[in-house]
Amino acid sequence: MKQSLLIVFALSGALTALAETSIELDPARTTVTFTLADVLHTVHGTFKLKRGSIQFDPASGKASGEIVVDVASGNSGGETRDKRMHKEILESARYPDAIFTPDHITGELSPQGESQLDVHGAFAIHGAAHETTFHFRTDVNGNDLTTSTDFVIPYVRWGMKNPSNFLLKVSDQVDVKVHAAGHIK
Repeated sequence: MKQSLLIVFALSGALTALAETSIELDPARTTVTFTLADVLHTVHGTFKLKRGSIQFDPASGKASGEIVVDVASGNSGGETRDKRMHKEILESARYPDAIFTPDHITGELSPQGESQLDVHGAFAIHGAAHETTFHFRTDVNGNDLTTSTDFVIPYVRWGMKNPSNFLLKVSDQVDVKVHAAGHIK
């Protein structure tokens, strides 16, 4: 009797482990780009991914993990502009990371080919967390995965300074695109 209970317990643990999916993102193969429109021209730039992993149960949708972007790596190609961006707007010395912590995934990750997933969680940037849902377009090939999402950050509404002045008028939101690659464990 004891032995059969141990076998049932071991099998249920194995089935639970099989039910969870884990995705590890590769920072070297991930790009985070941003676009900020102003009256005269549009500014384009990049940030680097520090690390990223998501674990989720496909049956319940419950998710965990974190995706961490290095805010201090922000680069728009203009040294003076970047210095101001880091010091006055992002305050990257004080807030060096932007972190997305997922808690729920809606949609089904196909074992091969394309999938559409909505990932809900908290996006922490500049010292505050914001409830957010990101829509990911994902492609699986074996254990390799590529995924992308586009979203808008209303940075002024979220407490960051607008760099506009009497000569320069910029948008109060920034468009962000993420193209990530990694693997499924």
